[in-house]
Amino acid sequence: MPVRTRVTVPLRYADGYATTAQMVTFDGLSDGKEHLALALGTPGEFPLVRLHSECLTGEVFGSQRCDCGPQLRESVERIAERGGYLLYLRQEGRGIGLYNKLDTYTLQDAGLDTYQANRALGHGDDQRDYAAAAQMLTALGATTVDLLTNNPDKVAQLRKNQISVREVVRTGVHASPANRRYLEAKVAHTGHTIALDAVR
Repeated sequence: MPVRTRVTVPLRYADGYATTAQMVTFDGLSDGKEHLALALGTPGEFPLVRLHSECLTGEVFGSQRCDCGPQLRESVERIAERGGYLLYLRQEGRGIGLYNKLDTYTLQDAGLDTYQANRALGHGDDQRDYAAAAQMLTALGATTVDLLTNNPDKVAQLRKNQISVREVVRTGVHASPANRRYLEAKVAHTGHTIALDAVR
């Protein structure tokens, strides 16, 4: 599964932070999607890696219902400092798609949490598969990594797909009144390691 293209792109964020990424595309990924890797800094023997799922509402429009935008911004800087890869995965709404994600918001407004809302619409709690992410890392030569995540499923899936996770590095906690219930549900349902008590 070869690398398709590599292109250097300067990045600048709204808060003024700037860095340079090498954006990498791939041929023949297992799920047929157009996932993207950003090589940041100088990846070493044990690169810092983030598997980041696309979130149009949080990253483009600044939605406060999740922590995706702040996590993406944090991850780019931390990986650039250490050296590694941010894998930007086209898995909107934990794999159910944009429209379905917005449908779950209406159920959350009626009192369900994010996972209960998924189930009410006939979806799984989390439908993401990280086999393609493992393929991308293998193509980049990153088969032993330190993983920037709060999600134990990402660790388990990478290991199942022959990527060695040497160390798990937590992201920061980006809690707000609008997303706290969402973050609490992630801790309760899927064991995310988010230290919400520290930001009460």
